[in-house]
Amino acid sequence: MMKTLAKLLSGGALLLSAQAATAQELTVGYFLEWPMPFLAAKADGAYAEALGMPVNWVSFETGTAMSAAMASGDVQISVSQGVPPFVVAVSAGQPLQVLDVAVSYSENDNCVVATELEIDKETASDLNGKKVAVPIGTAAHYGFLRQMDHFGVDVASLTVVDMAPTDGAAALAQGEVDFACGWGGGLSRMKEHGNILLTGAEKEELGILVFDVTSAPADFVIENEDSVSDFLAVTAQANAEWAETKSPDMLAKIAAESGMSVEATEASISTFTFPTVEDQLSAKWLGGNAQTFMKGVADVFVEAGSIPSALDSYEGSIATGPLAATQ
Repeated sequence: MMKTLAKLLSGGALLLSAQAATAQELTVGYFLEWPMPFLAAKADGAYAEALGMPVNWVSFETGTAMSAAMASGDVQISVSQGVPPFVVAVSAGQPLQVLDVAVSYSENDNCVVATELEIDKETASDLNGKKVAVPIGTAAHYGFLRQMDHFGVDVASLTVVDMAPTDGAAALAQGEVDFACGWGGGLSRMKEHGNILLTGAEKEELGILVFDVTSAPADFVIENEDSVSDFLAVTAQANAEWAETKSPDMLAKIAAESGMSVEATEASISTFTFPTVEDQLSAKWLGGNAQTFMKGVADVFVEAGSIPSALDSYEGSIATGPLAATQ
């Protein structure tokens, strides 16, 4: 992964600079089976209207794939990229910046152990020597490492297979792995064949935060700050509308754009929190805590051998100007 990012960084630098200076249209990365209010605005064409340019939407399965697409210049903005894949990319030297806190979801990212193993938080040490499906370099990977450390499970004893959540769910169902980690629709399907070890609240008590960000290449943000701010304003408006109304019409649009049933969408989005712009700019999030959290994530990945080194600070990886301008 690190070698791939390095190649993309060198090969895509000129393309990124050209796109930053001459943005005529926008390509945005997002996730299917990940229901969020911005999808209703996407369905209504609100982004293209606000920006005055065509907006193309491309779906991804992991945040690491989003990083690669932004490095190559194929994508200018990624919505709901996990903090861990963002940290992996910037630690490798990719010039990305956090633009907002897209969603907080401690209940919607977890590890699930096969039912037949009858392992729960009281017997989690029995996971030693087992086989697990984990999307490497993602929020689920970070949560997996932190949970294993909490339970005293030796990660070196595990057979760790790099799988996207949907693939991990299928592997768990077929008995190919003993437990799997992921989010969204993949996590929902995992739960049909197993049980979680810790609830979202229990993870938060351990300091295992789970949130995603909207991210973009630094050059693009600098050269297109007004457009970036307009984009974030549409997202903020959609979040505010959902918080106030949770209307059936909006839910139906979110479900359709997510590729999910209305029932599954409602169950999933009910576990999400979408901080207001004011909250995002506060010390709890982008005003200080997010930078500290990213450093913690990086240090955990370095200790686990997932990345070679961490930055001294991640303060330069957050650009609050475009979000503040939405106020």
